[in-house]
Order: sequence, then C-alpha cells, then structure tokens
Amino acid sequence: MKAAQDIIIRPVITERSMGGIATGKYTFEVAKDANKIEIAEAVEILFPGTKVASVNTMHVRGKQKRMGKSRPGMTKSWKKAVVTIKADSKKIEFFESMV
Repeated sequence: MKAAQDIIIRPVITERSMGGIATGKYTFEVAKDANKIEIAEAVEILFPGTKVASVNTMHVRGKQKRMGKSRPGMTKSWKKAVVTIKADSKKIEFFESMV
C-alpha cells in the first residue's frame, strides 16, 4: 500500500472548489492509480479528526497547448477527487484559512 502523502498530491484551489467547502466538499489532485478507498483513508490519515462520507473521482484530460511559435504540445492529464466529509467531523484547516 502507498503512503498517504503519495496518494494525495495537492489541493485544487479554484473558485468552484472553494465554493464546495461550505457544504463539506474538498477537492484534491490524487495519484492516477489510487482508488476511492485509498483516497478516503489517506484524507483521514493526513487530516486527523475528519471522517469521509464519500469520494467522487474523475480523470482530467490534458489540454492541447502551443509550445513556442507553432509547435503543438499537451499539458499533463491527472486525476481529481472530490471528498465529502461527514457533518459531525472536523473541518480541514488548510482550506478554512483560504476562505
């Protein structure tokens, strides 16, 4: 099994993901080969006091971008997880400081 730090790569900070914090939904970039159970366990380990209610995952495709004058290239594809925590659990303090 992978370590929790290898599963949760970084938080996703966008307007839409910040709007979900009020309802207890937090968005993370996760390892491509991680499943929902591993993601839920990793969140509970990295943020003590939180209890995960559900995990929704999706693959985000890389976009085509121009690299230089006319050379086409691609940004990397990645996996996103929207983690919903239970109402009676502790909030994730990292996100609370940004709101």
